[in-house]
Amino acid sequence: MNFIKSHIKLIIGILALGLAVFVFFIAMNSQNNLEESDLRSWLSASDSRRAAAVEILTGTSENSDLMVACISKMATLPEAMKVKIRDAASLCAVGVALRGFDAAAAL
Repeated sequence: MNFIKSHIKLIIGILALGLAVFVFFIAMNSQNNLEESDLRSWLSASDSRRAAAVEILTGTSENSDLMVACISKMATLPEAMKVKIRDAASLCAVGVALRGFDAAAAL
């Protein structure tokens, strides 16, 4: 009992640090990664987050407005909610490449 009284600050500090680490890992795991989500998450994301996700998935900012519009259109289709955003972005990128769209002319 004497040991606990003399080291109470150290024990409380270790417990607080452990709790902080636990809360940090829980918060990191609960963050929504839009690039790996399905189209259900796409509709609730902000416009800036959508544009950032498209740039990450395509690797370029070229035609990003067109890509965001294409993925948004796919998200409104029935039974498309289970499709992954990366798959939808891939399909849209292929479509843009095949059509040879210029973003300024398309919008």
